[in-house]
Amino acid sequence: MTGYAPGAGYERAEGHQHVDVQAKLTEIRETVSAARSMPMSASAVVNRAELLAALDELGEMLPHAFGESDRVLAARDDVLAEAQQKGFEILADAERVRDQLVSDTDVFQLARAEADKMLTESREESAALRRETDDYVDERLANFELTLAKTLEAVQRGRERLRGRSELDTLGGADADLIALPDHGDDRA
Repeated sequence: MTGYAPGAGYERAEGHQHVDVQAKLTEIRETVSAARSMPMSASAVVNRAELLAALDELGEMLPHAFGESDRVLAARDDVLAEAQQKGFEILADAERVRDQLVSDTDVFQLARAEADKMLTESREESAALRRETDDYVDERLANFELTLAKTLEAVQRGRERLRGRSELDTLGGADADLIALPDHGDDRA
């Protein structure tokens, strides 16, 4: 039997023997397939001692393989519980992030509402101030208009007086004597 190596199928990993039953079965199959054929027959010539040793080794490997399977099955519940716990932690983190985003959104919406309120109040205050300013300026202009009207009347009266005086200058000597002057009597004494 060629290609058979005692102890093949065992690998050392992490301080314990790893059993590879599949590798051992593949090795035995290759040994039988590579065995010399008997003429005119489907039989093959194999080294009985080597094949029995390989089968014995496989027999020894099976309990280890089953033990490893049992350990995996036993650890399965722990792995599932750990995975479930990890899933709960991920969900809790996602909910915290979601709550933070919602909170940020709420804060943003509150800030926006407050800004809109302040903008509306500012516009209303600005419009009121503009109205007050317009009223004040209108009042000042009305006072100025009255002052100007009184000044214009005074100017017109002054011009009329000047025109009246000019008429006196155009009167001749005889006409000037005809003007009646108010009598003040003899109070000069």
